[in-house]
Amino acid sequence: KGKCPEDGWDESTIELFLHELAIMDSNNFLGNCGVGEREGRVASGLVARRHYRLIHGIGRSGDISAVQPKAAGSSLLNKLTNSVVLDIIKLAGVRTVTNCFVVPMATGMSLTLCFLTLRHKRPKAKYIIWPRIDQKSCFKSMITAGFEPVVIENVLEGDELRTDIEAVEAKIKALGAENILCVHSTTSCFAPRVPDRLEELAVICASYDIPHIVNNAYGVQSSKCMHLIQQGARVGRIDAFVQSLDKNFMVPVGGAIIAGFSESFIQEISKMYPGRASASPSLDVLITLLSLGTSGYKQLLKERKEMFSYLSSELKKLADIHNERLLDTPHNPISLAMSLKNLDENNDAAVTQLGSMLFTRQVSGARVVPCGSVQMVNNYTFKGFMSHTNDYPCAYLNAASAIGIKKQDVDTFLKRLDKCLKTSWKERKKEESVDEISNSNTSSEQLEG
Repeated sequence: KGKCPEDGWDESTIELFLHELAIMDSNNFLGNCGVGEREGRVASGLVARRHYRLIHGIGRSGDISAVQPKAAGSSLLNKLTNSVVLDIIKLAGVRTVTNCFVVPMATGMSLTLCFLTLRHKRPKAKYIIWPRIDQKSCFKSMITAGFEPVVIENVLEGDELRTDIEAVEAKIKALGAENILCVHSTTSCFAPRVPDRLEELAVICASYDIPHIVNNAYGVQSSKCMHLIQQGARVGRIDAFVQSLDKNFMVPVGGAIIAGFSESFIQEISKMYPGRASASPSLDVLITLLSLGTSGYKQLLKERKEMFSYLSSELKKLADIHNERLLDTPHNPISLAMSLKNLDENNDAAVTQLGSMLFTRQVSGARVVPCGSVQMVNNYTFKGFMSHTNDYPCAYLNAASAIGIKKQDVDTFLKRLDKCLKTSWKERKKEESVDEISNSNTSSEQLEG
């Protein structure tokens, strides 16, 4: 049926299935005689076993989605993977999605592929409207495709950084709709930035006839992010949305899913990919989804949501203890932020040192964001880089509840963060005492003089 099974398969069944697919590829035929330049020959038996002898990759020289006659098993693997992934995207909340394909590139390059496909549809266009999100790969995806990003600064509402819809529309009018390739919006992001106002942006794109590409990097795991995409497509225009395989399905880095509501446009994007491609990302995600089944994946989504609530409540308690505050970001369903006001008063070094302390204590993924850092990315200068705005009111620390997180991860993180904050506070007090003594000595010398 081309759908993800409800109950996951055991490993031996999955391996039997993969071996059945592999013996359909010509490189595994007993009497095969290969006289071409690409015959699926592999020098290392270890490498062959690692790939289940599915060596030919996916697609043909001109089309990543095309069937390869001498690789029937690999071609079937590709078709099945795309079908199963489409089923999961619908299950996760985007019910009206019509087509998708797995591409063996991470999110940034997959966004670039979308922009290059739009180039042929809008030859005059040179700009991409981009509500600011301080993440390098999505910014560089536009530069790499040869377009000029038009950065729309976010609006501070309470603690949240939200899309400036009026500024987006004003910029479209100023530049001219025909000169704009697309609006490039974002769902999943680090607090205090929250997902873009997708519905409003989709309506604007529909009214000005401008394409709309959504960076949904780790949004499949969030029902709220997927709902925003579904609603945006319902009330306005969303041409494609791109998501990472590793962040949403717990597989190695190296693949993404490009999905959309127009079957023909998604096919155009797949045909834009030059040549055949590695089957590894497709193989990894198919194995994972067959082992989980829809029930297993739903359970992971449920656990992630529960852990988000737990992380939120416990981080708030810890913030209160240290006279800090959990920033109020109700529109962000994955990431949280805690203020670091007691560290950031004229002391950026103390803030960045906290990040180093956490990392050396084996806390990965937590981001410490000081005030006012400046970063150059492809000759563009970003003030307050990593905070998604020029002047956020305070330094802060990020933590996220992503798919696969366990209660033990949350508890260990909070315990280590508590120790690091106490250590930072003691060191700061010690420095202040030294400064007071130094100032006192200087005053005495001045009096004697």
